[in-house]
Amino acid sequence: MTPSTMVTHQEVVFYVNGKRVADNNINPEWTLLYYLRNKLRLCGTKLGCAEGGCGACTVMISKYDHETKKVVHLSANACLTPVCAVHGQAVTTVEGIGSTKRGLHAVQQRIAAAHGSQCGFCTPGIVMSMYSLLRSCSTGGSGHKPSMKDMEIAFQGNLCRCTGYRPIIEGFRTLTEEWEQCGSRLPALNGTTSNGCGNDLANGCCKSNGQANVNGCCKTNGAVNGCCNGGQMAPGDVEILFDSSSFKPYDSSQEPIFPPELQLSPVLDQQYLLVKGPRVSWYRPTTLEQLLLLKRNHPQARIIVGNTEVGVEVKFKNCVYPVLINPTQVKELLVIEDTEGGIKFGSSVTLNQIDTVLKSKIDSLPEHKTRVFKAIVEMLHWFAGKQIRNVAAVGGNIMTGSPISDLNPIFIAANCKLELVSKDGGCRTVTMNGSFFTSYRKNIVKPDEILLSITIPCSHEMMHFKAYKQARRRDDDIAVVNAAFNITFEKPANAHYPVVQKATIAYGGMAPTTVEASSTAQVFIGKTWGPHLVEDVCNALVEELPLSPDAPGGMIAYRRSLTLSLFYKFYVDVYGKLYGKDKMLSEREKSAAQGLKNLHPQSSQYFQVVPPDQPKMDPVGRTIPHLSAYKQATGEAVYCDDIPHYEHELYLSLVLSTKAHAKLIKVDASPALAVDGVHGFISASDIDPKRNNFGPIVHDEEIFVSSTVTSTGQVIGAIVAVDQPTAQRAAKMVKVEYQDLSPIIVTIQDAVAKESFHKGTQRTLKNGDVDGAMKSSVHVIEGDVHMGGQEHFYLETNSAIAIPREDGCELEVICSTQHPTEVQKLIAEATGMPANRIVCRVKRIGGGFGGKESRGALLALPVAIAALKFNRPVRCMLDRDEDMVATGGRHPFYGKYKVGFTKEGKMLACDVQFYNNAGNSLDLSASVMERAMFHCQNAYKIPNIRCKAAACKTNLPSNTAFRGFGGPQGMFFAESMITDMGAFMNVDPAKIREMNLYQEGDKTHYNQVLEHCTLKRCWSECMERSAYEQRRKELNDFNRQHRWRKRGLSIIPTMFGIAFTAKFLNQTGALVMVYTDGSVLVTHGGIEMGQGLHTKMVQVASRVLGIPESKIYISETATDKVPNTSATAASSGSDLNGMAVMYACETIKERIKPYIDANPKGKWEDWVSAAYFDRVSLSATGFYRTPGIGYNWETNSGDPFNYFTFGAACSEVEIDCLTGDHQVLRTDIVMDLGESLNPAIDIGQVEGAFIQGYGLYTLEELTYSPTGILYSRGPGAYKLPGFADIPAQFNVSLLRGAKNPRAVYSSKAVGEPPLFLASSVFFAIKDAIKYARSEVGLKGPFRLDSPATSARIRMACQDEFTKKIIVNEDVTPWNIVP
Repeated sequence: MTPSTMVTHQEVVFYVNGKRVADNNINPEWTLLYYLRNKLRLCGTKLGCAEGGCGACTVMISKYDHETKKVVHLSANACLTPVCAVHGQAVTTVEGIGSTKRGLHAVQQRIAAAHGSQCGFCTPGIVMSMYSLLRSCSTGGSGHKPSMKDMEIAFQGNLCRCTGYRPIIEGFRTLTEEWEQCGSRLPALNGTTSNGCGNDLANGCCKSNGQANVNGCCKTNGAVNGCCNGGQMAPGDVEILFDSSSFKPYDSSQEPIFPPELQLSPVLDQQYLLVKGPRVSWYRPTTLEQLLLLKRNHPQARIIVGNTEVGVEVKFKNCVYPVLINPTQVKELLVIEDTEGGIKFGSSVTLNQIDTVLKSKIDSLPEHKTRVFKAIVEMLHWFAGKQIRNVAAVGGNIMTGSPISDLNPIFIAANCKLELVSKDGGCRTVTMNGSFFTSYRKNIVKPDEILLSITIPCSHEMMHFKAYKQARRRDDDIAVVNAAFNITFEKPANAHYPVVQKATIAYGGMAPTTVEASSTAQVFIGKTWGPHLVEDVCNALVEELPLSPDAPGGMIAYRRSLTLSLFYKFYVDVYGKLYGKDKMLSEREKSAAQGLKNLHPQSSQYFQVVPPDQPKMDPVGRTIPHLSAYKQATGEAVYCDDIPHYEHELYLSLVLSTKAHAKLIKVDASPALAVDGVHGFISASDIDPKRNNFGPIVHDEEIFVSSTVTSTGQVIGAIVAVDQPTAQRAAKMVKVEYQDLSPIIVTIQDAVAKESFHKGTQRTLKNGDVDGAMKSSVHVIEGDVHMGGQEHFYLETNSAIAIPREDGCELEVICSTQHPTEVQKLIAEATGMPANRIVCRVKRIGGGFGGKESRGALLALPVAIAALKFNRPVRCMLDRDEDMVATGGRHPFYGKYKVGFTKEGKMLACDVQFYNNAGNSLDLSASVMERAMFHCQNAYKIPNIRCKAAACKTNLPSNTAFRGFGGPQGMFFAESMITDMGAFMNVDPAKIREMNLYQEGDKTHYNQVLEHCTLKRCWSECMERSAYEQRRKELNDFNRQHRWRKRGLSIIPTMFGIAFTAKFLNQTGALVMVYTDGSVLVTHGGIEMGQGLHTKMVQVASRVLGIPESKIYISETATDKVPNTSATAASSGSDLNGMAVMYACETIKERIKPYIDANPKGKWEDWVSAAYFDRVSLSATGFYRTPGIGYNWETNSGDPFNYFTFGAACSEVEIDCLTGDHQVLRTDIVMDLGESLNPAIDIGQVEGAFIQGYGLYTLEELTYSPTGILYSRGPGAYKLPGFADIPAQFNVSLLRGAKNPRAVYSSKAVGEPPLFLASSVFFAIKDAIKYARSEVGLKGPFRLDSPATSARIRMACQDEFTKKIIVNEDVTPWNIVP
């Protein structure tokens, strides 16, 4: 049968939320996500990264297996799934399982009520991961509940930037088997661990031992915070975070049925699908003959199953593959069968199916036969996320040939057999070995051949097989280096011990392909397994696996050291199994083979409950869920790009610079303008040169670059077209000709050497006689340290819509900004339009963290200009890589310090020099630097301080505000100093910290007197709750007993100043309107970005007006309601807007008071009606400006801050000294948040800030090329903390009895202060490294830069393996850290 005679089908048929979709006009380039959002207008499914790395786009895909007669439910990434691939399947989105109108699903209810949704942008994806898990567990009416382990695996592919994950886990825990086994329907009580029952817990239910101390009930420690010793609760402790007894039970029988059409008939599965688009054709053959014929006719066609590789190439590498072949209905490629000596898997079998089959074999076969299977299963746990494994095929993993493939080293080491077949060449079988891959992503498979199957062999009794992977993050991360070892022993007749008969070793991450270390393998042959072998093998590996100093991927010394470390792990593992008790290794040495274990999370939360006499209607201080949480959980919450398209709307796509420093020679948009659907190209020529500049303080950036680019990611122009695909494709066709300029300054060191500083940013802050104090100090030490930057990675990227009104005389702008007033102002300046004709609106934003304070204008301005030029609505939402390249992030800092102190450790003087990497424009870098200077002493009284600082001008995208705004960097240097003091004195740094803490009445180095200082209370309570002294002793014992695993412990305080340091920004307004039906509309100057600001404002208004919060609504933030607002930033949103709302409500309450007095038994509606008929105004504005603040840099006088938020955290970690891997075992936090307006929201902010800070100090690393090109452009290369990264035990306590007279209702700011407490993990890691270094005689201070990545941890733990690695540092490396 030829292609012309085959019966083909163009129409794609599938179901979405139970409704049939039949479309014969589908473009094969469309993803399922694009179709859902743009064709079906189901916008609950979000675009977060477009590479399957964040899970925001998760949906459930269901299909009927007509052979097994079962429905299969799988979570999948809609951003990668081609819409053509769901032909004959059913898709369920978050909208399809429940809504606020027709009722919430049990999953949606739990995440919202348990406070697991903050900004909400990731929430639908997390909901669908959990929903898919429930459906897959209950398939066939089994009613089986998922385990905690199942839940952990289900969330491997989901990220959340706001919550810190704990409340999500707690809410969903109530759906697990462990919770059911506990028979628990208890609410999550204040101070208890609401984490169900964990199988690994010594005493059964963690309700009785999920404690804040080590072994007892969580009630047994902490009389300070209201919970009495002896397990008795203090009065009022029945306040709850959430009441699980109110949750609706999950009943799988009430789920929507699978579409009968798909279940009753296999017709759609049997169709040969051919969908043709303008550039791409999609083929779905149903027989092997059809597939082979297609491959012969189209040898360059890409065969795709999960599209997890091709989808990324098309999106980010601008690849176009004219022919795509989907072989998922070819039964020969789906085969799973036992063979003689192994298992045969068809190449289209998914990784999840392989995992299931191999686990079954491991359970049923003798252990010695399943060692290869076990290695694969263990590796699959760390392979991408669950959504990827559900759809990605084993054949795709082999054929794409990634040099860091997790499975290919195993397949090579196991000598797996591959079956290849072609139409003309027939079938051949090859062994997968070191010669299979010929070069980067190339192999021996011929163009017309396909991979039919892989046979994975069983192991045997004398064969030892193990695989290892080391990545930057434990879950869902690509490998840095991976390895597989296959050793077969034989026992000669007269030998006491067996010798190696055969060895096969394969490594990934050490060359452009997976490599077989064949020369090293020969070293094993004929030798017994012993210490002599280690030295020989390590020397052979060093010789056989070199890496050029400029090799792609960087981390040269680390990667080379891992080849030795992973072998040594294997050596120790085999040694124990081979010799048993005959030649036992010491427990210390056995620790090399012991990896870090996954621990089920436990937690507790303590907070001050409302007094018994507080009216029930008064919501202040109560744990009310985020008011948008339920809509966020159902996908009903509307974000900027969810807004329905306007009539005649156009889409804008930016043309960004690809050079860091170059002159624009020519910009040719003609190829793009020739594309059908393109309406135009805008650039600097479309704007008055005098108006082509912008910036939050200094207008030193161009809206459109006119002549010279000074970083990558600058806006050169923009294509405007009919839709997003057309605009984005055309934008990539704009030809930009550059002339390179020099120098290209990337790092702080380069800038300092070239004296490249932003004008006016060099400052000095001095207090006392620093030089004199240094001379009188008993000890003086010096040091330096670098702290890396951080990407905001808000889940919703920057987006904007501009709608011209009144024929271009007015402009409405909807954008994801933290500062609508500034967007309004900058658009007015750029267009010449008065601000009163421009309205900027924000409903909510999907995370901000400072990144949308000033940088949002970078997108809003071109969108507004285009809308006015074409007099049509214009929209744009940046792709993740565009957002990361263009918008900057947290400032990297480098600092040198010199500290003088007494013999006891009392600090007398400190001399610090800071530099930050500001990037190519000033933005807010000067203010960031100033705050770092204010916080350079953290929480310590240092009588004499001199702090010098400068903002470096480099050729990187401008860095900007980020949660903490320079504070975490300044405080990091203070803690680095004290840690070095401890190492110098051989004293626990905790003793030095406690000795130097600020006290009530002390003056800071900027001469602000500390009032209501609870620092000592936070410290003491944290010491007590964490059982610090006891655990320090236990830690010392552990470290003596383990050579290759070490634990570290650190307790860190924080003291964060609350206010904008620019005095004029400390102001805002509010507008409160009461309608005649008694409902109240509140508008204020703050933005809702997940922090619960609107919720708190409703609580404030409710208290003042004396009405239920259900009568109060906040719709949006808009410049035509409250003008001249400041950014929602500096942790001051609740402080400023809360007072403004309170004043406005008090005005209204005062106006209504006469009617209340006249009718005291009446209702609110009666009083409002009476006032209205009496012609009393029922709307009022409130205005607030923070009193008593203002700092003078010239005189070092005045108070820059309104007050301080204090806290302390203690963290314990365990590190693997051979790999640099680490795990946070426990964190205890005590925060003084005054009298919290909403403890649930505030605890969520504490946890979320801590986990974001944990990423800053341990995982998240921005890497650039030496020429200033960002490498880390998405979740694949830039690693955020995931569900598995949170502390195994996570305890948060809010300090009781700590009123704050300087904020609304005695509350305190919470957004930024807790972030720095995550440095307790960093310094705990450094503490653990100290113990590792002592094993080889290394003592005293050592430098550890932040973040403490696995590479830095490993290389700091110097040993006999790292000594073998020598790298030529004179060669320019592949990557650099700015």
